[in-house]
Amino acid sequence: MLDYKIGIMIDGFKLPMNEALHTAALIGADALQLTAVGIEDAPLDMDATGRKELYRRICGEGLSVSAVCGDLGGHGFTLAEENPGKIETSKRIVDLALEMGTKVITTHIGVIPAVKNETYNIMLEACGELGLYAHSHGARFAIETGPETPEVLCGFIEDLGTDGIAVNYDPANLVMVTGVDPVKGVHTLSGKIAHTHAKDGVMLKKTDPKVIYDFFAEGGIGDLRMEDYFRELPLGSGDVDIPAWIKALSDVGYAGYITVEREAGPDPVGDIRLAVTTLRNIFASL
Repeated sequence: MLDYKIGIMIDGFKLPMNEALHTAALIGADALQLTAVGIEDAPLDMDATGRKELYRRICGEGLSVSAVCGDLGGHGFTLAEENPGKIETSKRIVDLALEMGTKVITTHIGVIPAVKNETYNIMLEACGELGLYAHSHGARFAIETGPETPEVLCGFIEDLGTDGIAVNYDPANLVMVTGVDPVKGVHTLSGKIAHTHAKDGVMLKKTDPKVIYDFFAEGGIGDLRMEDYFRELPLGSGDVDIPAWIKALSDVGYAGYITVEREAGPDPVGDIRLAVTTLRNIFASL
């Protein structure tokens, strides 16, 4: 039997914060993942008193924080002229995460080129600075899987040469966008995974992942153009072999949270509740 703690990406409930916290506790989660910016009452916009009160409410529901999502949107860190501001904001998000009792910050950094070109070097420089800052505070920036193969992501992290950069492993992104085996990818990224998203889905039409992530950068997760290419589904009903993925995580020694992310669908609370039950049953069977 496996003993992973289950987190929930709190935005998925589509509820006000207090109600979402209480719902997460009722569903039986152990933790939640906070989003730092881009939402109503964003934690990064709170003053010190507000952040302390938020953390008090989280703890009051018997929850911990698995990670803080520090995604700043747009094209990640691919545009040199935008990076100074994004880097400074990201450093503030590291500080926020520590206040919330976690040392993991997840983010999308843009599409890492398979060939080491100018964009690759721009991203390397930005992520290098973030990695050093995170490492100096005992934290890690976890790059979310999806727009590149695990092999390319692994090479990028190794080129950075800092323990301050890690992986937020989302198997559904790999299935829906990149079209690679998310179970095999766990072994490729062994030792680099700091956080995970339990998510499922199917690819509808194969295309260059950069096309998808450009849609995401321009229109956000709700960009209707993406509906032609993939569909996110409730956990266990897509093409991710969830039990095999979890077993692979266990096999490589991953000891962090399994955090449910649900970004679509008409019944987010029901889908998240089902995901938590599904995960508990899988843990008991392995």
